[in-house]
Amino acid sequence: MIAAAALPLLLTSLAACGYGSQATKDNASGPVAASGKKLSANSVTIGYFANVTHATALVGVQQGLFQKQLGGTQLKTQVFNAGPSEVEALNSGAIDIGWIGPSPAINGYIKSKGKSLKIISGATSGGASLVVNPNKIKSESDLKGKTIATPQLGNTQDVALLNYLAGKGYKEDPTTGKGDVTVTRIDNKTTVTAFQQGQIDGAWVPEPTASQLVAAGARTLIDEKSLWPGGQFVTTNVVVSQSFLAAHPDVVQAVLRGSVQANAWIKANPEAAKSAINAQLQALNGKPLPGKVLDSAFGNIEVTDDPLASTLQQEATHGVAAGLLKQPDLKGIYDLTPLNAVLKSEGKPQVSDAGLGS
Repeated sequence: MIAAAALPLLLTSLAACGYGSQATKDNASGPVAASGKKLSANSVTIGYFANVTHATALVGVQQGLFQKQLGGTQLKTQVFNAGPSEVEALNSGAIDIGWIGPSPAINGYIKSKGKSLKIISGATSGGASLVVNPNKIKSESDLKGKTIATPQLGNTQDVALLNYLAGKGYKEDPTTGKGDVTVTRIDNKTTVTAFQQGQIDGAWVPEPTASQLVAAGARTLIDEKSLWPGGQFVTTNVVVSQSFLAAHPDVVQAVLRGSVQANAWIKANPEAAKSAINAQLQALNGKPLPGKVLDSAFGNIEVTDDPLASTLQQEATHGVAAGLLKQPDLKGIYDLTPLNAVLKSEGKPQVSDAGLGS
């Protein structure tokens, strides 16, 4: 149970949203064919982003790996721009399972006093960078007075930027984004255009947006991997509604089998995986990524079943430093029992919850 003092700093008028963020309009895909024996639920809805950092979900959907494991239970999907709006959807029952960054997962868990969600798997490490206009920003000292974008207030990259700025002595209002550096929250889909039009001077964003900005003339000032020991940190987890997990553990385990198979396939078939990712991005966005951008974005991520739980507490500490969170008690945020059962059945090593399990 979370201590009562462990509450995030929220805007009262936006208290229903992660870290005070406003929900975005999300797009639901059409149904995917289901066949075979139905599990305990008629359907399951998963949420994810049209980002390369969500490669597991993109490939799992595109290759039919989730639906194969679900049999006659219908797979439905919903696509989001960033994590806080996905947590809202999970809390409302609009989705059951979601691929999401650590900061919104932490915030959702804390706000619900440990009752809303559980982290049940890892998905991706790496794949986030601060990229900037090289004519205006040559070093961290040049950030003062500049405008830097993130995908959404309180999302994982937003927290990373605010934490970084705080560590460098910059003063910021975390909710408004005003301060020594102006932090503006805009949809990843419009970030490149905003950069090209001079509306922003840089962005701390996930892949492929970071590589798209570099292709548009930006340069990488900070690859977030450089800020973490061993270059590993959780970028994307898999979370589940606790009520759905309790009611339909067989469905959750089926999705996790699909997730593990997707990660194994991506590692074994990187070129085919890039094609599958791009095909799904084209279906979602209307156009594929250019080859150079895709190669760069894919090369910057690592898919992993391991949720890298030892890095989650540090992610929470970043939220505290950013001024968006009071120091939380994350005990119980993980339930890796279903994942470890899948891994055992596949002959793969078990993964640890770093003492933060139920």
